This record gives sequence, structure tokens and C-alpha cells, in this order.
Amino acid sequence: MYGMMKRTNLLLLLVASVFMFVSCNSNDDEDMVPNPFDMMSASSNNERDKIVVISDLHLGNDLSYSENVKHLKRLEQFLDEVRSSGTVRELVIGGDMFDEWYIPTRTETYEGKSQASFVRKTVVANQAIFNVLNGIIKDGKIKVTYVPGNHDMGFTPENVDLAMPGINQARDTGGKFGIGTYYPDGYPQIAIEHGHRYDFFCAMTPNANEAEAPGATMPPGYFFARIAANSFTDPTTPEAATKVPAVTLNAAGDAEQNSKYIYYNLWKKVIEKVIYVKDNFSDPIIKTNVGGYTKTYAINDILPHNSAADGSIQMNLYNGLFTQTNWNEREKYNNVMVMTEINKAIAGSLDTEFIDEQSQVQYFSNPLSNARIVVFGHTHEPMIKSYTNLDGKPCIYANSGTWEDQKTRDKNAAIDQDVLKMDFVTIVPVKSDKKKLQVALHQYREGKHLLKDSEEIDL
Repeated sequence: MYGMMKRTNLLLLLVASVFMFVSCNSNDDEDMVPNPFDMMSASSNNERDKIVVISDLHLGNDLSYSENVKHLKRLEQFLDEVRSSGTVRELVIGGDMFDEWYIPTRTETYEGKSQASFVRKTVVANQAIFNVLNGIIKDGKIKVTYVPGNHDMGFTPENVDLAMPGINQARDTGGKFGIGTYYPDGYPQIAIEHGHRYDFFCAMTPNANEAEAPGATMPPGYFFARIAANSFTDPTTPEAATKVPAVTLNAAGDAEQNSKYIYYNLWKKVIEKVIYVKDNFSDPIIKTNVGGYTKTYAINDILPHNSAADGSIQMNLYNGLFTQTNWNEREKYNNVMVMTEINKAIAGSLDTEFIDEQSQVQYFSNPLSNARIVVFGHTHEPMIKSYTNLDGKPCIYANSGTWEDQKTRDKNAAIDQDVLKMDFVTIVPVKSDKKKLQVALHQYREGKHLLKDSEEIDL
């Protein structure tokens, strides 16, 4: 009797085990989702040969005002897909990964501490993101490269390494660690940079305010970002906002005065239409203690005004930038290959097509460059454009867009952030032909890879 019961129990246990095995395998099959990077139609998907480019993550120091909060979970999911892919060989972060600029005006950036402390706090605020990134680096299967942008141009290589030990950093030589261009391994025809070096507002600016901040290179765009943060953390309406004081061009024949007047009108437009605030422009509200600046500035210190002495347009900060000679020298400092016109560069800081077109000016139409594919970030406007170089060969420009949230002053506004922004670019050999590449623009829409545009090029 006992023996029969024992055999029956063993039989039941065996049946239950088989059932559990079948059930578990069935669930695994149902739950197993192919990695989207490993099933791209242009690729053979047989080897690690894909380059993924993202930029403008804007990982902030304080999630109460950071530019990237709603998209963080999706970014973590995206990076997990990169990590688990068997066919991605490189991940390139094309600038503005960190954010030392988008800080409310009355907040001291480093809180009396150091940049290293700021970096550590940024890592803690975005711990899940850095866990995945550092996992990718430690795995050693995918090369991870960081290219500096304008919002993180002041970060030293040592402090970036604090956040991501062992990451490859693409920086220009000569101690100018605020700019860099990356040429992926084996592809000198591909140039990836942030694009801010061509931007009058955002290119490094040496010798601009030596009396105020000796040795500082922080450009005017830094102060723009501080005011922008204030505009969203302490919101008002366009009607109630402080209006920009009127400035008159009294010397139309003077090239420098004309350039200053273009600059003034740009500031007037953005402050009254885009980053409007309710502050008194004479009140010192912009706390610095960053990038060589130590004072607290008023908005009027940045805005042009008419001199009481002669009516000319002058500024308290950046007053000497507005000659073609100065702009040429500034471009040379930023390692720009082809000089541009100052007035076009000033206006182009807002009309971002100017910056995207620098792919053609600096690379495809430049006889000293052999780049056929160029990727920028910076403008936050994702796109793919086709060009032709001096030899009549096709070239491709891509902008990798941004992962920042859609900004809103109304914190209760119903915005579906899951269908906005979160852009990335892939560069993929077509069916393993390393001389024939597909450049594709995608959106990480609702956690899926949405192909927005693509072009193929034969190198």
C-alpha cells in the first residue's frame, strides 16, 4: 500500500514538473521580445557594426527643475536595449548630456561646493541612467563616447570620468575641452560633434569679460539658459512679463552698431516671446560662481542699451564681441575651419537652420575635409538632409534631436510626453557592406523605435 502511494506521488510530482517546465517555457516565449537594434531591415544583423548617436539628454542636477524628468524612464529603457543588443558596436553621446546651464537665476550652481560635487549630485539624481551607462562601459562590448556640448562645456575630463569611469571622451586638442569632434573607429568619413562652436550665443568666448571674470570662456547663451530656467520655475504670462527696454540704432553706417542692434532684437524677441519673466531687469538675480564668474548679475547686464553719453549701443557684458575680426578670432579659438559672417551667425542662434547648414559649410564644401556623414545635436530639431560635396559625391547630414521634456509653465497641463522628442540616429552598414551605410533618424515613441527618415550612402 505504502509502495503504491509512493509511486503515485512520484508520478504526480513528475507530471507537475513537466507541466511547470512547459508553462515556464511557454511564458518565456511569449515574454521574449527581439531587441529592436538587432532586427533592423537595412542590416544583416549578424555582427556588432551599428553606431547609435543620441544627444541633448540634459540630465539635470535637481529634478524639481531639470529639463529631463518625464523622459528618464524611457531613456533608461532605451539604454537597456542598447546594452542588451548583440549588434550595436558604439554608442555616441553627442553633447549636452549634463546640464550646468539650466539653473534658476537665484540658485547658485555649485551651492558653494565644487564641480565634482555637482557631478556627483547629478549622478544621484539620475542614478538609473548612470547605472545602465556604466554597465555598458564595464561590459566592454560597446564603445561609449562622450562629446561635449555647450550646456556641459565647462565639465573637466576628470569630472566626466567621475560620472562614467572609463568612458571615451572626444575633445579637441590644445586644452579646449569644451568642444570636440568624434570620428568613429574605421570611419574617418563620419564626423559627430555637438555643433555649438558655430553658434554666436553658445561658442566658447575667451577674453570677453576679463574685468569681470578673467580667463572665463562662458558665452552669452549661458545667461540665456539661466533666464529660461527662471521663466519656467517662476512663471508669468507674456502680458504680465517685464518688457525689454527700447534701444535705437543711431549709427546705421557703423558695422559694429548694426551687429549689436541685431543682437538686441534677438534678445528682445526671446525675452518677450519665449523666456519671459516678471523680474525687475535691474535687480541682481543671476547668481554665478561658475566658469570663472563670481558676481550676481542683473538681466540688464546682458541686454544692450543706448549709452547716455552718445546714444551708441553698448553692453555691460560681452560688449567687445561685435566686429567681424573678433568673431573670426573667436571661431579660430573654437577650431572652426571656415569663417562665417557675424550677422548671419548672430541671427542664426535663433534661426537654427544656420547651424545645421554648417555641416555643408564646414565639411562637405570644405576641400580640407573628407567627411561624407555629419551628425550634430544642439538645435533640438531632428532631421536628415542630403548634400553634395565638391567632388559631386552625395553626403548626409543628420541632427540627433533631444531627450528633454516638452516644457510647460502649467504643471497641470495634459501633455503626452511619451510621443514627444526622444530622438536618436543610427548609422548601419547595409547588409554588412561597410562601404554602404544607412543613416536613419528614429523616435523612441511610446517605448518603440519609430523610423522617421533614412538615407543610404555609398562611401
